[in-house]
Amino acid sequence: MSKLPGSGRRGRAGLLLALVPALVALALPSGASAGGRALPAFHDAAGIQVVSAQQLDDRQFDVVVLSAALGRPVHVRVLLPTDYGDHPESRYPVLYLFHGTSGRASDWVDMGDAAATTAPLELITVMPDAGFDGDGGGWFTNWVDTTTSEGPSQWETFHIGQLIGWVDANLRTIAERRGRAVAGLSQGGFGSMTYAARHPDTFVAAASFSGAPEIDRDPDVIAGSTVVVEGTAFGLDHVQPEAMFGSRITNEINWQGHDPATLIENLRGMALFLWTATGAPGPYDTEPNVAQSGIEYLTHVSTEHFHDHLVEAGIPSTYDDYVYGTHRWEYWARDLREFVGPMMATFADPPSPPAVHYESIDRQWQQWGWSVSITRPSRPAFTILDGAGPGGFRFTGDGIATITTAPYYAPGAAALVTITDRAGIRSHAVFAGSDGRITVQVVVGDLLGPTTARVTVASR
Repeated sequence: MSKLPGSGRRGRAGLLLALVPALVALALPSGASAGGRALPAFHDAAGIQVVSAQQLDDRQFDVVVLSAALGRPVHVRVLLPTDYGDHPESRYPVLYLFHGTSGRASDWVDMGDAAATTAPLELITVMPDAGFDGDGGGWFTNWVDTTTSEGPSQWETFHIGQLIGWVDANLRTIAERRGRAVAGLSQGGFGSMTYAARHPDTFVAAASFSGAPEIDRDPDVIAGSTVVVEGTAFGLDHVQPEAMFGSRITNEINWQGHDPATLIENLRGMALFLWTATGAPGPYDTEPNVAQSGIEYLTHVSTEHFHDHLVEAGIPSTYDDYVYGTHRWEYWARDLREFVGPMMATFADPPSPPAVHYESIDRQWQQWGWSVSITRPSRPAFTILDGAGPGGFRFTGDGIATITTAPYYAPGAAALVTITDRAGIRSHAVFAGSDGRITVQVVVGDLLGPTTARVTVASR
């Protein structure tokens, strides 16, 4: 039998000595210095507690975190730029990259070639769990039913309200809209688009790979999305079917309020990217797979309708319907390779923020520097802020709304505010606060539903 090179006793000793630096590097705790390179020390921040942090290689970390929004530990996989530790003063854009149904934080590294794809880039990639231990996932929403065996399942609060702040506190990020993108596959493609639509001031680019960017606008999409979402809850998460978004009969507006196609105007001014196929076998399909073909067809219908609505609204996007392909990793890995170039170009030359327009079903929200809180009847309703700027705004809703402007004004500056709403027409003097903002209250809505108030602000 021929010996492998170095298989003798001296060879084995030499091999062990050669492996020592690599083994030491892998054993370094988070925050240690490898060869003088500054590595991150992950710590608690933004409502997230660090349970453990393991460095897997010179770029990759697996961090287990706990948040009251979820009630159970989840994993966050992080890929740093290759030279992150060599440039302690540099800051980097972040890609938030989501897995699909029954996925895990490690999926994009294990099956999507994310490490190799991002290796040449000056980019931090953050891949969080979007479900518990590979179950069906939470569909990127704060669950209506917080009493199930899945716990609170406030996934939007975790991903948007906490994780982004935690990442910014722990890593050298460009902690602004111009430095954040979001992308995902399948259920994660819905996640990327619903988060982009509900938080347009947070991301400058969003991408969906074989995703479901529409769940509640066209009848054929509604039928399919209801089966898939409620089937995920019941069949994979083992909870009652309406736990996530609520009943289609009694809480349809909550589905609409998380549907990117319904919220499509919120996406104006963002770089949008869509990849999809019909489910017909393509270059990576060696044999027929009915399940992969069927799921891809369902996501294709959703993506096609969503793109049509973008076109109708005059909102630009990059749309790649490559026709031949099924619901499998080889296509999503290719999608990611095709996305990162335009994404990095967007970071380098971000589009100007759009005119302020925002629609929401939430009772309180903050976007583009504006803040809205509405006290309304028991029936939920959309609120719409439009034409918002230093000279005033239009506001549509149902109830009594307290609206605080962006910081347009000099602290203490006097202005004349004229309000036209359900209560009539009235004018009064106001003074900007120390933060340069003005707060006004409007009365909207009637027996027929939401109405629009108009507010003008004139300097005095």
